[in-house]
Amino acid sequence: MSLARFTFSYLLYTAVLGVIAYLLTIIFPDVTILTSKFWIVFGFLAGITFIAYVVADLGIKRNPEVGIMAIMGSIALKMIFSMAFVLIYSLNAKEKGMVFVLNFFSLYLLFSFFEIYSLLRNLRHQNK
Repeated sequence: MSLARFTFSYLLYTAVLGVIAYLLTIIFPDVTILTSKFWIVFGFLAGITFIAYVVADLGIKRNPEVGIMAIMGSIALKMIFSMAFVLIYSLNAKEKGMVFVLNFFSLYLLFSFFEIYSLLRNLRHQNK
């Protein structure tokens, strides 16, 4: 998958996730489903996932034999930045922690799923 094709697919996926999050607040107005700074978390995870994919894709294209190390490195980089974000957010936020935890990890897993799926598609095409 080329970077332009991934970018289009990723923007479409991100827009769908954003619309779902927005609709959840409209459908359930009395329930606290999203944190007050949800869109900051959403934007951070969307950005860091895109950067991690680009790093892994460049690593795979430069040296296909160590492509797995590039993938693992980009995932580790994403995890370190995400942990730093959680630490900074937790120190500055004065709200319920469980809602933030559920929002953060659901977004982290959804974005990671899409990133890993796209990277595996690249490796599948490389093996043919």
